[in-house]
Amino acid sequence: MDLGSLRPNKRGRKSKKRVGRGIAAGQGKTAGRGEKGQKHRSSIAPGFEGGQTPLYRRVPTLRGISSAAHNIGIFRREYAVVNVGSLGEKFEADAEVTPEALLACGLISKVLDGVKILGTGEIDRPLTVRAHAFSASAREKIEAADGLVEVIDE
Repeated sequence: MDLGSLRPNKRGRKSKKRVGRGIAAGQGKTAGRGEKGQKHRSSIAPGFEGGQTPLYRRVPTLRGISSAAHNIGIFRREYAVVNVGSLGEKFEADAEVTPEALLACGLISKVLDGVKILGTGEIDRPLTVRAHAFSASAREKIEAADGLVEVIDE
């Protein structure tokens, strides 16, 4: 294929329909608007359904905690989550667990707005864990294993 073989799209070259230019043109007299009635005489608001409750008001409102419903998505923090059980599997005793270390060992793929440690699983070795947030059960399990919990403030 070369530049000499390119041709314009045939559909893209179609001229627009000229309405209201006489009976012979095919779209004369009523210009495609039909006979009589409100929509025939002048323009009305988009979505107007003749007094019937319009579709955009019949559709249920958005509910729940989604950002679409409350428009608070710009303020919500999205954490990369790690379970306590996986920390015990990946790190040796007395190791220092930081977001950088979690990235390096593959437990998280991105830091996002921070790292949160959750309490699923068991931990049997003391670790120094530095993260942006901890669940209450994760904090208890780390401290029960003689570990140290440090919250990173940003």
